[in-house]
Amino acid sequence: MSNSLIPYAESFAQPQGPGDARPTALQVIRDNDLVNKWTGRVVLITGATSGIGIETARALHATGADVYITARNAEKAFGVITDIRNSSEGRGALVAIDMDMDSLDSVKKAAKDFLTESDGKLNILINNAGIMATPAGSKTQDGFESQFGVNHLAHYTLTALLLPTLIKSSTPSFNSRVVALTSNGHRYSPVRFDDVNLTHDYDPWLAYGQSKTACIWLANHIDRVYGAQGVHTNSVHPGGIATGLQVNLSQDVMAEWGKDPALMAVFQSAEQGAATTVWAAVAPVWEGKGGKYLTNCSVGEPAKDGFDIKDYGFAPHVYDEEGEEKLWALSEELTGVKVEI
Repeated sequence: MSNSLIPYAESFAQPQGPGDARPTALQVIRDNDLVNKWTGRVVLITGATSGIGIETARALHATGADVYITARNAEKAFGVITDIRNSSEGRGALVAIDMDMDSLDSVKKAAKDFLTESDGKLNILINNAGIMATPAGSKTQDGFESQFGVNHLAHYTLTALLLPTLIKSSTPSFNSRVVALTSNGHRYSPVRFDDVNLTHDYDPWLAYGQSKTACIWLANHIDRVYGAQGVHTNSVHPGGIATGLQVNLSQDVMAEWGKDPALMAVFQSAEQGAATTVWAAVAPVWEGKGGKYLTNCSVGEPAKDGFDIKDYGFAPHVYDEEGEEKLWALSEELTGVKVEI
């Protein structure tokens, strides 16, 4: 790994599909010599009962940190915890926190429950959970368009409530980190402030794009405003992975994807799909730094013109300080949550 900002460049150069030479999340932990080196640190991961969330939790538990995962299904959470404990070298705690991201009241309660369970400590927050391409009319319990509500507002609420703890837990040798999962799908749309619930002419991909832009803007704002207080944030596009995220896609769409050899070549296993998230969470190169869009275990570059699902680059609207501040203020208003420091 000759360059700390592109440590796996060679393995990403010619992808060959899931299970190829691209790194797994656990490989990132081992390459950074972190197995059982993080005793006493605390990690919280949303949406860690399926897909790349499970593999993110598995890898970070190997560090010896205490890992907390959010789940709305207790039985499913128990199964994940049992599986990770049976395979992990880590000696830290592994605890599930009940949270339904469809309800802001549930998110607020989960934040309180976590702070009680973790004794008021948090070093790394990974906003991993997400939904995609939900059908028209889908709303959260609070009445928000479901993708904006779950992907952004729920994570805003959790993060804002935990920011004081992230600041308190930060040390000069290890600043607290927030990792925000996004997607190259953010290129479909910036945040539509005139109609964030897309009540007119709903399009599932515009809604998804808006929500994933919001995830990036949230990350950028936190890093810019709270970085000086020891909290740094990056957004991560994990790449193409076949997971439950595609539950709302038609069989025709999935079949068309499957006919594209170049697209199938860039797809990864869940273990590989969690690698960039884990790299953002643990790599020394991100100590005291953030505010970047990451993909393929490297800093992303501007996307080419047009939309190609195989292009993992970012849109021009990704870095928009005015938009970030406007979104933060809107999120405070819609959720009733402000950072209390």
